[in-house]
Amino acid sequence: MRLSSFADYAVVLMSAAARHCGAGAARGSASSRHVRMNATTLSAETGIPLPTAQKLVSRLSAAGLLESSRGTGGGVRLSRPPATITLADVIEAVEGPIAMTACAEKGAHDCVLEPDCRVRGHMNVANDAIRSALAGVTIASLTREFSPQPCVPTPVETHRRPALSGDHARDERIEI
Repeated sequence: MRLSSFADYAVVLMSAAARHCGAGAARGSASSRHVRMNATTLSAETGIPLPTAQKLVSRLSAAGLLESSRGTGGGVRLSRPPATITLADVIEAVEGPIAMTACAEKGAHDCVLEPDCRVRGHMNVANDAIRSALAGVTIASLTREFSPQPCVPTPVETHRRPALSGDHARDERIEI
């Protein structure tokens, strides 16, 4: 499963907007709160093609994540502090509901297997976990410098299982 380029670009664009105007909105600074950018400046900064940046600004504004104004001093800015905007918000704004399968969407009932499906409930659990993970990452967190955590292997111990009648003893790997 992979995000579409459009959703990926939306996250990049929102992160750029947060770096320029979101910090002021989060702190409540009057001068920073009125900083506005436009699709052209966001496109130039992020490398997102201008027509795509314009479409994204339109969709993100329609979803209430960006505020836009026309005229002198116009442009776009985050509609609320970046710490309150999540990846789930951004992705749903441009792609619609996050759903691994058609039946995971609220109100969708277009699968011919649905009446006898035994995995639907399990897919909803997986879908909810993915959505929760995306809802746990804010745009504010994306504006901070990324420092990857060192990869530490999980310790594995080998235990000798006693032989049962007619069985040979064997090693089992148990993660701790």
